[in-house]
Amino acid sequence: MVLKEASARRDKTIGQLIDESLEFFGIKSRDDALELVRRARARRLRVAQRSRASARLSAKKGASSAGQTA
Repeated sequence: MVLKEASARRDKTIGQLIDESLEFFGIKSRDDALELVRRARARRLRVAQRSRASARLSAKKGASSAGQTA
């Protein structure tokens, strides 16, 4: 909705607005933009995997600690 409104206000297509934004942030080509998205998704996946592994380890330690105190 915001892009559509900005597009109408500036008399530009949404694609043109996106291209300008990419250029503003130093992304020179569509390939650069795709690479940036790929890296962000890979980083998010790594963080999620670490988080799940940490939660499993904590749960395992908690279970073994509970067994020792009983």
